[in-house]
Amino acid sequence: MTDWLLVATTATEANLLAARWQMALTLGSHIILATFGVGLPVLLLAAEGRYLATGDREWRSLAHRWSKVFAVLFAVGAVSGTVLSFELGLLWPTFMSRYGAMIGFPFAMEGFAFFLEAIFVGIYLYGWDRLPRWAHWWCGVPIAISGVASAWFVVTVNAWMNCPRGFRWEEGRVVDVDPIAAMLNPCTGAQTAHMIVAAYMVSGFLIASCYAWAILRHGETVYYRRAMTLGLLLGTLMTPVQFVVGDWSAKVVAETQPVKLAAMEGQFKTEAGAPLRIGGWPDEATRTTNYAIELPGMLSWLAYKDRDAVVRGLDDFPQDETPPVAVVHIAFQVMVGAAGFLMIVSLWTLAVGAFRRRLPQGRVYLLLVVCAGPLALLALEAGWVVTEVGRQPWIVHQMERTADAVTAAPYVGTLLVGTLAVYAVMGVGTVVVLRHLASAPGEEVPRDA
Repeated sequence: MTDWLLVATTATEANLLAARWQMALTLGSHIILATFGVGLPVLLLAAEGRYLATGDREWRSLAHRWSKVFAVLFAVGAVSGTVLSFELGLLWPTFMSRYGAMIGFPFAMEGFAFFLEAIFVGIYLYGWDRLPRWAHWWCGVPIAISGVASAWFVVTVNAWMNCPRGFRWEEGRVVDVDPIAAMLNPCTGAQTAHMIVAAYMVSGFLIASCYAWAILRHGETVYYRRAMTLGLLLGTLMTPVQFVVGDWSAKVVAETQPVKLAAMEGQFKTEAGAPLRIGGWPDEATRTTNYAIELPGMLSWLAYKDRDAVVRGLDDFPQDETPPVAVVHIAFQVMVGAAGFLMIVSLWTLAVGAFRRRLPQGRVYLLLVVCAGPLALLALEAGWVVTEVGRQPWIVHQMERTADAVTAAPYVGTLLVGTLAVYAVMGVGTVVVLRHLASAPGEEVPRDA
């Protein structure tokens, strides 16, 4: 099997390499914007809700500025999401022609959710000083609901690629398509929950990180402290939930994709009482994972609730049907390690908040919060590497190989270069606009409705 990170030697391999890198670039970029589409509306509602409850215009100032940030990210996210939808047909035509009937329904439903969100985003932004206070707040509720719905429907497609259901093969054709059964496959519950909770965590911790940095640089203000507090509340409340959901997800992977579980853990040999590995570097030549700290029996227990359960190793599977082990294992370790750091920050925040009714104080805590935002984002990206690379060499698990689904059209490499250029310009432009919003003097407070 040609490793996806190696240099291509044939035209087909060149197309495959370019197509996979393009999907990695565009999906890895879009997922950041999508998380804010899920999490930031909740923070907007919380900030504006505090204003409505207290009459303190500092809260409204915060919500108003965040609504501008959301408008920018929503617009850029709409563009990057559209690019992704076209890429599926351009880069993977065989996949779309064979399985479009299964994944078309959730994509259509995501489209409806997006249109609903776009309508209320327009009303919410336009109605700051034109609608009654509570009417304006209620216009934000469909935005938050639609953001979650969009994420849920899109992730069901990826869940289906991991656990294909809802059809059968007959003479090389897909027949008896049941799009609802396809959408509600065995991976859907855990994978959608994992992604949505991650979106809340990333939004919360990144917001908190920005304002913790502002406090360190400029000193504490009521505005900075409130903004950081709201972000931390969302992130810290979701972190323990994510550990429960993550455990659920691992059990689903063990049941439906045992080869992915083996790659995640660097488990080469099939054995009872398999150890959980912390760190380590898988060596495919010697079929061992070196330098890992091993906890005996813990992988068997976490995967099957039995310390003596048998965990299938990579040696049990054909070598051309196993993913790049080092990539998957290291990405999984990065995700878990970053999540562990976030749990420490969350427990510290929640413990002090419960006993002292305030956030922890001091420079060390603020530095940890600053680090929490980038680490939450790193955990998100690493998790998607595990999900996508861990399924290889299949685009649809055990049904169609990625190499068989890639387009044979020319100029895929040229398309990748063009996409890199466009995304570079779009990324720089987004950062410039957001920095301008952040550095605007004072806080614009719209007049009361």
